[in-house]
Amino acid sequence: MAIIDLRSDTVTQPTPGMREAMLAAELGDDVYGEDPTVNRLEQYLAAELGFARALFVPTGTMSNLLGLMAHCERGDEYIVGQQAHTYKYEGGGAAVLGSIQPQPLEGEADGSLDLGKVEAAIKQDDFHFARTRLLALENTMQGKVLPSSYLAAARELTRRRGLALHLDGARLYNAAVRQGVAAREITRHFDSVSVCLSKGLGAPVGSVLCGSAELIGKARRLRKMVGGGMRQAGVLAAAGLYALEHQVARLAVDHANAERLADGLRGLGYAVEPVQTNMVYAQVGERADALKAFCAERGIQLIAAPRLRMVTHMDVSTADIDRVLEAFAAFARA
Repeated sequence: MAIIDLRSDTVTQPTPGMREAMLAAELGDDVYGEDPTVNRLEQYLAAELGFARALFVPTGTMSNLLGLMAHCERGDEYIVGQQAHTYKYEGGGAAVLGSIQPQPLEGEADGSLDLGKVEAAIKQDDFHFARTRLLALENTMQGKVLPSSYLAAARELTRRRGLALHLDGARLYNAAVRQGVAAREITRHFDSVSVCLSKGLGAPVGSVLCGSAELIGKARRLRKMVGGGMRQAGVLAAAGLYALEHQVARLAVDHANAERLADGLRGLGYAVEPVQTNMVYAQVGERADALKAFCAERGIQLIAAPRLRMVTHMDVSTADIDRVLEAFAAFARA
């Protein structure tokens, strides 16, 4: 039985074309700056997103960490959402490794942070307080796209108050495809952006941090410090390049499949949040564990949670969505 894995969009397998690109990649030692494929990836993404430089790293967690540490010194503070990946799901790295104090705020239903609350959280210039240096946003946030007007307002606020603005753009291209804009129309508001290649884009490994030449120079030194310097990394960079060149537009298929799944679940009586990109959130309550086990017997992998998140991706077809809906219908009858 073919497995349908809805736990995340990180579970995809490389396509045949991507595997061929990896096999043919021209290689060198990236720690010495000599891997031509890594260099091409960094130059490609920096140019596409409107930045001076970029840095290829193994993971999105490392990319965000390097961005935060490059912007902030020990004892500084960054403002971030309570549910943001950089705060909740990255092992506390900014605090533990960077000695950067997080100032978390509750997010809004649309995935944004209330900018009035953000401004109120900025510390006074007083030696009693950590120095507020940075605002970190996430787009998409739990599948929700931040409007361009909101990003412009966040940029105005941070410039006026002397803060840097970082984007965890793990699913940046989902946001761009949803809005029908070039990705740089989103990234132009930010001082730094982290882009994940191994989520919806389908590469097996890697993220890229983009920013100014000075910021990326600092991040490159920090990458070595935290063990992120890789050698013949062009094998991995080639997959990222292939994904960026061939697998961006098809994200619309994932979005359509997510909407199909949401509509079907609503038809079965489930409460489902509005879908914008490739994430579906359904309320399944106390039956989450039983639902997970029921679906597992039918070759469908879920993460048990009362607010169940299901993520569509390139290895989930429309036929797979219909199979998932059949399983949910059977579970409702059981």
